[in-house]
Amino acid sequence: MTESTRKALHIGEIYRVEIEKVAHGGHFIARHEGAVIFVRHGIPGEMVEVEITGVEKSFVRADVVAVIEASPSRVSPPCHFAGSCGGCDFQHVAIERQRELKSDVIAEQFARIAKMEINVEVEEVSSPLQWRTRFAASTNGRGEIGFKGSRSNAVIPISSCPVLIPEIDLPSLPRERISSNQRVEVSLATDGERAISVMDQRESRTAQRAIPKIIEGPKVLKYRVGDRDYEVSQSSFWQSNINAPEKLVEVVLNFADLRAGDHLLDLYGGVGLFAGAALPIVGPGGRIDIVEGSSSATDDARRNYANDENVHVYTGDVAREIRKFSRADVVVLDPPRTGAGKPVIESLGEIGARAIVYVACDPAALARDTTYLNEIGYHLDDIRALDLFPMTHHIESIALFTQSKVS
Repeated sequence: MTESTRKALHIGEIYRVEIEKVAHGGHFIARHEGAVIFVRHGIPGEMVEVEITGVEKSFVRADVVAVIEASPSRVSPPCHFAGSCGGCDFQHVAIERQRELKSDVIAEQFARIAKMEINVEVEEVSSPLQWRTRFAASTNGRGEIGFKGSRSNAVIPISSCPVLIPEIDLPSLPRERISSNQRVEVSLATDGERAISVMDQRESRTAQRAIPKIIEGPKVLKYRVGDRDYEVSQSSFWQSNINAPEKLVEVVLNFADLRAGDHLLDLYGGVGLFAGAALPIVGPGGRIDIVEGSSSATDDARRNYANDENVHVYTGDVAREIRKFSRADVVVLDPPRTGAGKPVIESLGEIGARAIVYVACDPAALARDTTYLNEIGYHLDDIRALDLFPMTHHIESIALFTQSKVS
């Protein structure tokens, strides 16, 4: 976009455009007189009117304000806060089309970043509504509770959220114990027990080790996956989709193809979800090493495996801790949204596992790390994608990498 074109578009202006395709991050691509526009609340093929909401260096942002020619996939959102709340991107899209759009995003990221053509179906995992067992909300200065708007710190007051499990929906919260300008975290255990914590929003932004105050329930909840219980503190990560842990375990174990006596290196292992599923397979002659940066999660993991002598837990930066290991039969890694990165991938090349199973919550990071894995002699053997976050743009991908054959 040239300087002159950029000056021609201003915040608040309205233009009629055609939505071309989905983009990574819950937006859609449109163009106007050479300008690239990232549009919220569109669907490919639609003719819409958009209002410019932001002007960046090489593109502009906009929201759909009127639909001139609607896609057959456009539906009435199940939540009347859709469009203002920043929590859901795709409530206006039929659920089957949502998954197709997510497949398109994965394919586009791999084509653009990894220079690979892939086609993966995003699989249904749960109901599109009432699937979320953990969430964080905020209160504003008037004490109203809700979620922050898109690209904003402003709290949008919400009376009820249809993606939440009803037992933790906003009307059920003890509002008399929640003050203004607080971050509110709510979790629901497998047995129905819930925990609620609060923290001053300014403290949550500035304090590296700020401790939330529990106002309801225990500090540690228990989640059952298969035949094993996991203790998970309020500050530790656990998948929010009610069906995610079991489905992820199923796919990861299928890709890992573990054997008795194997050494499994579980990177970004959290409280030990995959370790618990792998332990009966590797058996007493095997070994599992969990590496995780969160001290809260590793404290949980040590409790979870206190009676398992062949499970070892390490707290620290994965890029540093991984240097302690010279070999492993299988590596499972589930990094944060930024991905594993080149230093970690290069260390995997020294370990020489027969299989690397990569769980990714960002397709762009996975595509980038795929190129690094190719450089150290691993190729993408298989990939699956799970719709763990219906109504949002988020996607969970699980990729299997095996050593490339050398002639």
